[in-house]
Amino acid sequence: MIENPWRGAGLDPDGVMPIADASGVADLLALCPMHGETPLCDAPELARLAGVASVSIKDERTRMGLGSFKALGAVHAIARAAVARGGHDPEALFSALNGQTYVAASAGNHGLSVAAGARIFGARAVIYLSATVPDPFAQRLAGYGAEVVRAGADYEASMDAAMQAAEENGWTLLSDSSWPGYTELPLRVMEGYTQMAAEAVAQMEMPTHILLQAGVGGLAAAVAAHARLAWGDAPDIIVVEPEAAPALIDSIEAGALVTSEGPVSCMGRLDCKTPSMIALAGLSRDADRFVTISEQDVREGVDTLARHGFDTTPSGGAGLAALLTGLNLPADARVLAFLSEGPEDG
Repeated sequence: MIENPWRGAGLDPDGVMPIADASGVADLLALCPMHGETPLCDAPELARLAGVASVSIKDERTRMGLGSFKALGAVHAIARAAVARGGHDPEALFSALNGQTYVAASAGNHGLSVAAGARIFGARAVIYLSATVPDPFAQRLAGYGAEVVRAGADYEASMDAAMQAAEENGWTLLSDSSWPGYTELPLRVMEGYTQMAAEAVAQMEMPTHILLQAGVGGLAAAVAAHARLAWGDAPDIIVVEPEAAPALIDSIEAGALVTSEGPVSCMGRLDCKTPSMIALAGLSRDADRFVTISEQDVREGVDTLARHGFDTTPSGGAGLAALLTGLNLPADARVLAFLSEGPEDG
């Protein structure tokens, strides 16, 4: 675990920061037929096991029928583009993006969000998958009307292929990460994630601690930004990364965005070796601490979650798994955590 030395000012105070204000996000998402609030669940037995006063779990497993918080991101970005082109007239809106193609690489649920958003608003979706992504996930994408292309042995290779396809064909690259020169769309994707933070704020009193698992950092940065806007400096925000992919920790320690090295993690959606530029900027300002979790600990933690009715993947339960396997928070801690996806492998 490391304390964040950049807390307050951030690594890049003049750079692009996450959008903290969630107003307007729900109105755009309401254009999508499956949109609805997800529950906040009290988990007294998990609190007892963790030795804390309470655990509140924002359960994203049913989000928009897609099974993950990521349903909020690309769908929001695409809905925003559709409204900009077609207004709110339903006859124009749901065909507003006819002729436009969105292309993305996906190791999991981001691709589903791109596919669903494209289908709703009349666009085409092309999703690049690496060889490691299971066939059932490719079939789910196809069920949402996406064209699936296999490319490369890992996520990085599929992303390179998606970027090349966008450039060669004039398609719109829709990534949930950001880098120099590519910020506008990932910023809108992350803005969509503030919806679940806003719901949590409305559903509970202020927690003392917030646990946020991170891959490239989009979920963590969006929730942290909105939590600071709503609750100020009081909650202790802790970011949890795989031990095999400590991209945010390495960048915080280096004082700049760096790429980490490590083996493949069972936390597939969190196994990201390079953080999002926007997410790093936001978390360096808003997060208090960063911690890693081992492969063994996350598996044990997820098994415990399943026994208590919170079935998920290692990626979806990493924050809670850290709490259950030795994070050692104070006995009076009131914890907010996010169950970010359902148990289906994908």
